[in-house]
Amino acid sequence: MHYQDRLQVGAAQINATLGRVDTNLEHHLEVIAEARARRLELLVFPELSLTGYGLGGGVMQVAMPLEDPRLARLARAAGEMQTVVGFVEEASPGEYYNALAILQDGELVAVHRKLNLPTYGGLEEGKWFAHGSRLTEVTVRPGWSATQLICADLWNPALVHAALLPRPTVLCAPINSASGIVSEEFSNEQNWALNLRFYAMTYGTPVIMANRYGPEGASHFWGGSRILGPRGELLAEAEGREMLITAELTRIAIARARFELPTHRDADTPLIRELMAGYR
Repeated sequence: MHYQDRLQVGAAQINATLGRVDTNLEHHLEVIAEARARRLELLVFPELSLTGYGLGGGVMQVAMPLEDPRLARLARAAGEMQTVVGFVEEASPGEYYNALAILQDGELVAVHRKLNLPTYGGLEEGKWFAHGSRLTEVTVRPGWSATQLICADLWNPALVHAALLPRPTVLCAPINSASGIVSEEFSNEQNWALNLRFYAMTYGTPVIMANRYGPEGASHFWGGSRILGPRGELLAEAEGREMLITAELTRIAIARARFELPTHRDADTPLIRELMAGYR
């Protein structure tokens, strides 16, 4: 079987109005329409793009069960384009997840729940959300698949390694990163660029990172959304404003990068499992 060599992808760098799901929904629909007009096949929105980030105890008011008609509306609008949207999932009364809805062909095809909930600096997600417990990989087109990790998931290298062992062709990285939110000394702007380039290059896997741009209360979300190729090369980068960035990925470029640097092939999972035995 011959797979299509090229995939058209995009990252939606938008802001969100805190707690206003319906307002944010309309903004999503506008960007989805633009992305479909550009014939994109995979579109990634930022973390919690439907709700905003600093929800605190307001998590309960914006949480959505998977049957929520607003998710169905987004899925219909996305059509064949796989679209990754950030929302608060209500799994049961009082149980909420920082989650991604993966939409395609008019349906909700998968959900990824954030695994690593940060509780340091100005971050306190562990107070409001339950921890996810599974990795997620979804077929985009025959021969193309995407795995999703949310923001702090990418700061746990073991989670990234586990997510990339099944050899997805694309890593989606929706984030909500504000300037100075970890500490004044820790530069999110510089360190995210380093983090993502390392993973793309090491695993021969393109990365689509979508961050917010704009204010939320006293926080400023700095943007910097980017699409990296399988050698860590920068294919597209957003300016300091809301915008949709796009790039074309190719299977042959991924194959060459992974053949030259066979991280997946030489991962030696049985050895790693043995070395990790006994660690909590």
